[in-house]
Amino acid sequence: MLGVLDWEVSDPYRKRPVSVNKNMSLREQIVSDLTAAMKAKDADRLGVLRMVKANLMNRQIDKGGDLIDDEVLKALQTLVKQRRDSIEQYENAGRSDLAAKEAAEIGFIEVYLPQAATAEEIAAAVEAAAAETGATSMKDMGTLMKAAMAHLAGKNADGKMVSEAVKAKLQ
Repeated sequence: MLGVLDWEVSDPYRKRPVSVNKNMSLREQIVSDLTAAMKAKDADRLGVLRMVKANLMNRQIDKGGDLIDDEVLKALQTLVKQRRDSIEQYENAGRSDLAAKEAAEIGFIEVYLPQAATAEEIAAAVEAAAAETGATSMKDMGTLMKAAMAHLAGKNADGKMVSEAVKAKLQ
């Protein structure tokens, strides 16, 4: 059946698609997976995908036209960042049950994001950007951050990790 994915279930929080239809846009893939989750009666994945679809619909309405894959990726990255912030707040409040729920949601959303940049890739990008810009002090942090993020384009790089690497380089 076209568009329906088989899911690996070895790790309930990191379900990855076995095969992805390359002819579908990211938004179409999410809608297709939503339908598959409904048919499979996977309530957790269904809830997350409904939330993602609603967020994308709101962004589409705000834009006044269809979203391209880059805009969908940016929306997904925003949703992951919101959940990471929520996890931190829940753990500070001693609510590990809610933090675990948010972590599971991150797992479902990250399926659609490119692989995250490793610490080594981030360090290499910061080194290359520093050599390129000639940044040597903390006042050059903004310039170095911008150049490092440009080197990491196309990768799912966490801004906080890049910022820490830049600070370590400049100190």
